Amino acid sequence: MCDFRFNAPHTHLPVDTPITMPTATSTEPTISEAEIEQAIRSGIERYFDGCRARVPAFIDRHFHYPGALETNRMALGWDMLRAPINLLWAPVYALACLIKILTPKRTGLMWLHGLANRVPAGFTTRVQQHISHLILVDLLNDGQDAPLLESHLIEALETVYERHASGPVDHQRFSKLAEPLVADALSQYLITRTASADITNSISCTVLGAFAFQKFTPGGIGLGVVLASMLAKTLAAKDFILGETIGGWYYSWFPPEPTLATTASVMIAVMAALAAFAALSGVIFDPVQAAVGLHRRRLHKLLDHLQRDVTLSTQSSFRPKDQFVARILDTFDMIKSGLL
Repeated sequence: MCDFRFNAPHTHLPVDTPITMPTATSTEPTISEAEIEQAIRSGIERYFDGCRARVPAFIDRHFHYPGALETNRMALGWDMLRAPINLLWAPVYALACLIKILTPKRTGLMWLHGLANRVPAGFTTRVQQHISHLILVDLLNDGQDAPLLESHLIEALETVYERHASGPVDHQRFSKLAEPLVADALSQYLITRTASADITNSISCTVLGAFAFQKFTPGGIGLGVVLASMLAKTLAAKDFILGETIGGWYYSWFPPEPTLATTASVMIAVMAALAAFAALSGVIFDPVQAAVGLHRRRLHKLLDHLQRDVTLSTQSSFRPKDQFVARILDTFDMIKSGLL
């Protein structure tokens, strides 16, 4: 009987590294290592081709109506508190990811890389947990309990062994090769939910500021500054010595400067309202993202990176750029508001 051992990867390998996932020893020399590697490659390709074929139905089922309502209804409850914390923590995590990219375990900066590697992504919301479960069960395993990738690899290897009249593959010797890769890729995919909510907030603030106040408000900070100025003007007009009407006219020409306390209070209120909106925004924007193809592109990128990592035995390489786009928008908002 042959002994196959799948070992979870711990180091990065160059892109052109050949497949070396399983090590095989056989008492029957008729099966070459090249045949085993080709069987593994074939099994991996068939598995991921099947995953890609399931993407359209997966999106229709969970991100279009009425599935989007079921996917996002779990945001009601504690997610209303987790979402604001995640949005506030997102810049810290994005900075940590940037540090990890710029300091890939360089000598002298190992401490900084290790510190950035310990920074958590934030609280996992119930919506994120639900989507992670859906991707794992419906998309990656096609509704089956057993890992579907493992089944494809076993089937491909059994075909090789049957062709050479060798003993059967020992299923019990297969360890969970893809589990750490899938777990890390899913965690990165879920981070895009927070980033998408942040980008949605920035766009919503811009639209609201343009139509409601005729102001350019590229984010919650900018909208908070505008509302604080309006509140300061209203309060000053009420206390104007010649009456509120004349006061309103006067302060429209000579607007008062809002106090720091007023500005801070309004900003906190605006950010809290935006965070609550973000927790439920998937009901509106998941179907929009599905219609314009964003969900399809994200899922295909997830599968492409997973296939590469499994084939080359590298660590997870899936690092979506959404969170960095969200941070760029936040920085622009702070510059426009005069905080930077």
